[in-house]
Amino acid sequence: MEERTLLALMVFSSLVVLAETIAQKHAIEIYSLHVDCKVTSRFARTLITSKIVNRANESREATFEVELPKTAFITNFSMSIDGKVYPGIIKEKASAQKEYDSAVSHGQSAGLVRITGRKLEQFHVSVGIAAASKVTFELTYEELLRRQLGKFELLIKVRPKQLVKHFQIDVRVFEPQGIRFLEADSTFMTNELTKALTTVQNETKAHVLFKPTVDQQKMNPEFDETLLNGDFVVRYDVKRDATAGDIQIVNGYFVHYFAPQEMPVFPKNVIFVIDRSGSMAGRKIEQTRDALLKILQDLRPEDHFSFVTFNSKVVEWKSSLLPATAENVASAAGFVQTLSASGGTDINHALLTAVSGLEKAEGLPERSVSMIILLTDGQPTSGESNVEVIQENIQKAVNGKYALFCLGFGFDVSYKFLEKMALSNGGIARRIYENADAALQLQGFYQEVATPILKKIEMQYPENAIEGLTKNDFKLFFEGSEIVVSGKISNELDLLPVEIKAQSHSSDLTLKEETNVKEKEQVFQNQSYIFGNFIERLWAYLTIQQLLEKSISAQEEDQKTLEAQALELSLRYSFVTPLTSMVVTKPADQEQTGLANKPTEADNEKHNSVPVGDAYKLRSASLPGRWRSEPQSGSNKKLLSVVNVHSQLLLQSPKQNEIVCLNTDGKAQPSVHLLSDPEQGLTVTGKLGDRTNHFVHFEINYVNPPAQIHASTDAIVLRRNNESTRLPWTESATATVQGLSISVEKERSVTASLSDTVTVKISLIKFPEDFLGLHFLNTDRFSEKVSGALGQFYSKAGFENNSNMNQRADERLLRGLQQGFRHCLPWHPPGQAPEALAGQADDEAVQERLEP
Repeated sequence: MEERTLLALMVFSSLVVLAETIAQKHAIEIYSLHVDCKVTSRFARTLITSKIVNRANESREATFEVELPKTAFITNFSMSIDGKVYPGIIKEKASAQKEYDSAVSHGQSAGLVRITGRKLEQFHVSVGIAAASKVTFELTYEELLRRQLGKFELLIKVRPKQLVKHFQIDVRVFEPQGIRFLEADSTFMTNELTKALTTVQNETKAHVLFKPTVDQQKMNPEFDETLLNGDFVVRYDVKRDATAGDIQIVNGYFVHYFAPQEMPVFPKNVIFVIDRSGSMAGRKIEQTRDALLKILQDLRPEDHFSFVTFNSKVVEWKSSLLPATAENVASAAGFVQTLSASGGTDINHALLTAVSGLEKAEGLPERSVSMIILLTDGQPTSGESNVEVIQENIQKAVNGKYALFCLGFGFDVSYKFLEKMALSNGGIARRIYENADAALQLQGFYQEVATPILKKIEMQYPENAIEGLTKNDFKLFFEGSEIVVSGKISNELDLLPVEIKAQSHSSDLTLKEETNVKEKEQVFQNQSYIFGNFIERLWAYLTIQQLLEKSISAQEEDQKTLEAQALELSLRYSFVTPLTSMVVTKPADQEQTGLANKPTEADNEKHNSVPVGDAYKLRSASLPGRWRSEPQSGSNKKLLSVVNVHSQLLLQSPKQNEIVCLNTDGKAQPSVHLLSDPEQGLTVTGKLGDRTNHFVHFEINYVNPPAQIHASTDAIVLRRNNESTRLPWTESATATVQGLSISVEKERSVTASLSDTVTVKISLIKFPEDFLGLHFLNTDRFSEKVSGALGQFYSKAGFENNSNMNQRADERLLRGLQQGFRHCLPWHPPGQAPEALAGQADDEAVQERLEP
């Protein structure tokens, strides 16, 4: 009887706890979320309104979180709490920071905006609200939609994290040229949600409405989990009749869109400059090979091409560019398949070699376009390593004759260095994200630049009648893109003449057209779809972006002038740009302000200075690290773990009675490629701390499911499909993604396991300072293709458990650790034999380090 009563009480208390948890979960309720977007002639203004109520009987924190496109500028934000409005105020960045620091005792910015993926950045603000109170958040941002591969794309990130009673997305498009096609879709769409999506369209207008009911939002009828988690995308293109493009005018400002069609494509002379240094080992070099093989198939027969590969040494595939015949493409594919990664990074010599290859090339088509495409994942470490000298060398060598495109693979590159070098030489820079689709990203970029149809384009307007003209000369125009020029008509003009000069594959072109100003202004009269002076704001947006871009490659004095002009426009038109900040005020009884800054792509990277690969030096191993052999429950298989000491990675091979030591010379390193197994679909990298000889960050990458686990001494972050889930060390938690299980043991470890795959465990060590340990289980599952600083040994290493030692299972030491000689090996590229350095470690020192 007592047992039944006790059981009943336990069940009852569990239900009470569950009920309280559910109540707390929904205490802060988003009862209305409305995304209202107006797109007028490519220029989009998006207003997001979130209404929240606190249904708890005590004060709670309400959070407003929006992911917006990187290309957008925030223009307004406000909070309304119980009828009182707290606005966001846009100021010059230094002034805003000073105001923020004076209001916050710690003097540190809690940045409200951060980059969250390849296309998005996140705006995040929280405020405490009293019981039963309501708060309304409003955020407005604007952007000019760019045409890529023949279409415009409007991206709206949807992630309310709960069911919303009144949820609605409205997208209204007005294109005076006429809408050629329009489609709306999402990454979370189901058959049921499709019923909530409607599109109404005529010749020049379209209205996309997405308004799901609460039931339609549910992932499962039995649970209150939402399906709305992903991208909502509207894609469209416009009709084009006029050969000289289309001009639109509102309130004295004009915008000119030019995108010629059905023109012959220039033959390309392209040299691919490919980084094959040690940091490219594993998945990066595999994805690069995959992408290049696809790109080779896309070359046109009239194109000419070659390869320059580099690490510490620079290698030319052929002494001259070859035509893209079937035979030459097949030969190149064979070469690409042999690419392997090792050594340092000599970017300067590689690019100069590519320029020389174009200079000495013979038999190229008379009318053609020459370009260099650089792919690198690191900073220059061999040869010339001063980035300013490299930039000067390349600009002098290129001398305006070729276009240089720079692709930065991952976050160990200096994006600012690549961006400046590309912009100074008529190209662009692009970051390639280290995801499962990196090969597709590379192919996608190539497709954007694969079809040049015009070069040396000049857009000419009457000088005495136009003020503030944006960029009007362009080196290249690629099929599927669009040229945009804007300015202010300063004089009373009846007709606005335009003359376009350019070179096509077949001839030199001159296109002329006159536009009736009054007729064009009538087009936008009484249109509910437009927002006031949108062309003036489009002009300001475009001018700011071009001034900032120009400042990147300018000299210091010119840079200050350009930034001052961009700052003045940012403040005048209330744009949050890299030069301004928004100060977000809060109620007086809370932390006074928050600061919203506009991050740049160069901000979105790790700050590393020492490369991987040839930076590893040979040293004697006087202080090896701690080793453990952990048996798995229910099996006799062991776990090998390593905690590095004095920047050494240790691996023991009991059969040979020696310890293998990988030495990093005690310096802070960028991401070290520790292990990669293509058959397992697993890659592990690590990073040493800046002021410590221990690892402070590990990254585990899975191919299937495509996911990344970032473990630092602060937290664990699971990333998948551009979504991030943060798991703190301060509490135990589990998460599962398509069979991949991530389990956090509070302040001890995180374990990642996947069926038929090696299990990876990362330990948090709290003494003498916070650092991380790396462990592997099921090591017999590694394939023969396993590689990397640690991975290269796994196909040979055998481990035994010393069950006689009077320690916990996870502290048992590998047999033979204290026996015989210890040999220390430098890191070497996969596939190359290690060179042993004979040397005897001090056994007492070894024993001392091994004691728990």
